[in-house]
Amino acid sequence: MRFLDEDEELNPIVSAVNLVDVFLVIIAALLIAIAQNPLSTFSVDNVTVIKNAGQPNMEIIIKEGKEIKQYKANDTIGSGEGARAGIAYKMADGSFVYVPEGADKTQTGAKL
Repeated sequence: MRFLDEDEELNPIVSAVNLVDVFLVIIAALLIAIAQNPLSTFSVDNVTVIKNAGQPNMEIIIKEGKEIKQYKANDTIGSGEGARAGIAYKMADGSFVYVPEGADKTQTGAKL
């Protein structure tokens, strides 16, 4: 019956139990933060993140399913390989008309 008369302030186990409770709350908060991150591998959404938009050190991060791709901007603008595919015209109503390269003059093009 001596244990019933003991004061809780003298028992060191009580403070250790309180510390464990605090750490459990911190761990739960961190797990919730990780689960809500849009780039989390647990998420099935497709996400595109643009960091430092318009700056020389711009990065684009694309997550499709469980695959994450990262693209970094370089100093060259419009570089790469390719060929001219056609011409796009902006109409008065705001729509665009694409005319492929080498198309017949009778065709009107594809409206975008």
